[in-house]
Amino acid sequence: MTRYILDARTATAHFPGIGRYVRNLAGALPSQLADNERLVILCNPSDPTAWNPSALASPQVEIVPAPVSSFSLRQQWTIPRLLRQLAQSPIPNPQSPLFHSTYYLMPYRPGLPTLLTVYDLIALLHPQTVSLRARLFFRVATRLALAASDRIVTISASARDDLLAHFPVDPSQVTAIPLAADPRFRPQPADAIARVRAKYHLPDRYIFYLGINKPHKNLPRLIKAFTLLRNAQYPIPNIPLIIAGAWDDRYPESRALAAPLGDAVRFLGPVDDADLPALHSGVTLFVFPSLYEGFGLPVLEAMACGAPVVCGNRSSLPEVAGDAGLLVDPTDTDAITAAIRRVVEDDGLRRALGEKSLAQAGRFSWQRTAAETLAIYREMAATGR
Repeated sequence: MTRYILDARTATAHFPGIGRYVRNLAGALPSQLADNERLVILCNPSDPTAWNPSALASPQVEIVPAPVSSFSLRQQWTIPRLLRQLAQSPIPNPQSPLFHSTYYLMPYRPGLPTLLTVYDLIALLHPQTVSLRARLFFRVATRLALAASDRIVTISASARDDLLAHFPVDPSQVTAIPLAADPRFRPQPADAIARVRAKYHLPDRYIFYLGINKPHKNLPRLIKAFTLLRNAQYPIPNIPLIIAGAWDDRYPESRALAAPLGDAVRFLGPVDDADLPALHSGVTLFVFPSLYEGFGLPVLEAMACGAPVVCGNRSSLPEVAGDAGLLVDPTDTDAITAAIRRVVEDDGLRRALGEKSLAQAGRFSWQRTAAETLAIYREMAATGR
């Protein structure tokens, strides 16, 4: 009997992206387990925002409380103690279990064969997004996490390349396994689209951006590109740019750039997660000129809803978009402008991109992510590391 211990303590409101990864991976793994395999999910009931995986409980899935945060120093002894207890559990024909850490703030002496998931290196590659202290902490903590881990998963080939370029890691230890869009991201019916348009006071046609306003998201350059379109005599005067997502007050430039455009650029702020499939389904164009993404899940979610996409050609975005989107140099404002104009003006191109989006999104699934992750679990169980 082999037990795979998945650390789901990061599935909290503080880690929305990591939480999606953990929830979807945990949800897709059980159906692929062999009769002699068990999944143990560690959760943190002391965090009121934490995901409760109790619905997954079954003879092959055990839910184990681990009431300590990833930010707490206490995890350095409480989690290894819990892992030792799980390793000694009286199950028939036990094999040494393994531990899957889903964050670099982890117990650095877990005492079990350990797999670590690495999402991105934004703190190092785009240092303007964090303080010097945070960058130093990230580098030290990541080194400790890598040293404590026998195998590493990255969420894209691009993230794998970044990791190998910045840390002394054996390439044979590192495997890229892509993410997927949640199954609820799919083309929505007309009444659902009409409902969200009414809720957010949107017109029939709109250009959509989803994401925070941190520097690597490149939002100021998107607004400059849109300004060029508005100032020129292009046929998009009544198509607004709708910007949704959390706002960081440290970076006010985007609002300042958008102010002269009035209602042509609207900031919705955070939107209900349940509304995103319909928002994506109703777009004229989804645009995402990010400079850096560990994976670029917003692009895949938009594509899964059939949205035509313009996105940057940096980091992981070419892996995600493939040839289904228009990829542009995200540092070239004129290129962003030209791509937006091209899609908005050409109905045939827009339809073709939407069809390509659906096909491209279909290449990714959480069942695939789980299967490739489970293959690593099994390799580690067989070799003991």
